[in-house]
Amino acid sequence: MKVFILSGEASGDRLGAALMAGLKSLTDVNFEGIGGPLMQSEGLDSLFPMDELSVMGITEVLPKYRHLKRRIRQTAEAVLSSGADVLITIDSPDFSLRVAKLVKERSNLRTVHYVAPSVWAWRAGRATKMAKVIDHVLALLPFEPPYMRAAGMECDFVGHPVVSEPQASEAEIADFRSRHDLKEAPVMLVLPGSRKGEVGRLGPIFGRALGPVLQKHPELRLVVPTTAHVAPLLREVVADWPARPLILDPSNMKSDLYKIEKASAFGVASGALAASGTVSLELAASATPMVIAYDVSWLSRQIIAALLKVDTLTLVNLVSETRAIPECNGKHCNPTEISAALLKMLDAPGAQLDAMELTMQRLGKGGEAPGLRAARAVLKGLTR
Repeated sequence: MKVFILSGEASGDRLGAALMAGLKSLTDVNFEGIGGPLMQSEGLDSLFPMDELSVMGITEVLPKYRHLKRRIRQTAEAVLSSGADVLITIDSPDFSLRVAKLVKERSNLRTVHYVAPSVWAWRAGRATKMAKVIDHVLALLPFEPPYMRAAGMECDFVGHPVVSEPQASEAEIADFRSRHDLKEAPVMLVLPGSRKGEVGRLGPIFGRALGPVLQKHPELRLVVPTTAHVAPLLREVVADWPARPLILDPSNMKSDLYKIEKASAFGVASGALAASGTVSLELAASATPMVIAYDVSWLSRQIIAALLKVDTLTLVNLVSETRAIPECNGKHCNPTEISAALLKMLDAPGAQLDAMELTMQRLGKGGEAPGLRAARAVLKGLTR
């Protein structure tokens, strides 16, 4: 069996790697496509660096539009010449679905898209448009399949990989504290995003927001996990923060060791300030209280606000059907409001725990690994 699989960002790289591992455990399979270090560790030779596709926001994409169009055409040609049995695209719909469209125009290759578009949040018409080029959707959230099926696509809820990712042991957490000289100090995780645009935009705001928090909690230590391609920019951004953070950079570390390092950071943390996205589920998995803050360019904000159909962007709030996780998004993404939310969270960290546990249960905790479930769904779809 031959699979062409592509992802455009770090969260998709994790999904892709788990799916690839699941497929390898079930059948004899070869891979071609685009992915990051985790997918490459599962045997993928990436067509070009994945981080070229890590662009988010309407106005943010415009300067790279011509380059992205070239990459779309190049990828579609690679799919068509690969002899693949199936094309699996992972999230990054602006790239993935354009590739799928070009492929469908010239072939009947089966197309699977991993991560349903959030039509329950905004732009409901995306599902109908997507159904023209996608045969089968693998959904991460339990309430998504009816939306996809109504638009004319097959859809399976496969669970979210975060529920099966290992958490740090007490020994690993103790070793982390010792190696980084944290002693018994409380730790705050700061996660300004996995894309350069996010870090450049949110990093300075987060830094200013941390000032009042550190004044009230001077013993607090800051830890910032990052990705290899973002690390150099992050070091520039944190130079202006009120305290020097510990940066966890995977650049010179094997991926399995970095997984332990990052899991230990999540395990040791008393709380977190994070950009909106999958990271809220990672924090919930480790029972780490959080404040979510996010913003895009002014123009993107106006457009998105006009289309948004939900009152929260945080997945923990959506899956648990609560509003337990505080958010500072859009115009509220400013140092004053973020500081106030962080101080309140540190004063009552237990207020979020029930919502986080419910979220993990609803995402499949305790069941078969989501990557394996996704692999079974792909193979089952090929026999239909």
